[in-house]
Amino acid sequence: MKCRECAHKLEVLRSCRRIRLRCTGCKREYQIHEVASDLDPETEKLLENYTTIIYD
Repeated sequence: MKCRECAHKLEVLRSCRRIRLRCTGCKREYQIHEVASDLDPETEKLLENYTTIIYD
């Protein structure tokens, strides 16, 4: 999955009770609902490992 700002790869970032996607290039963080429509199968598979995703 690619960053909307700079097109670098997004990585799953888990911290305490929340999950974000962070760009490996510009370091921008996205909440899951911001990019839900763009999730690719690889990222969806990674997110399946978490029982809940907290939005704040």
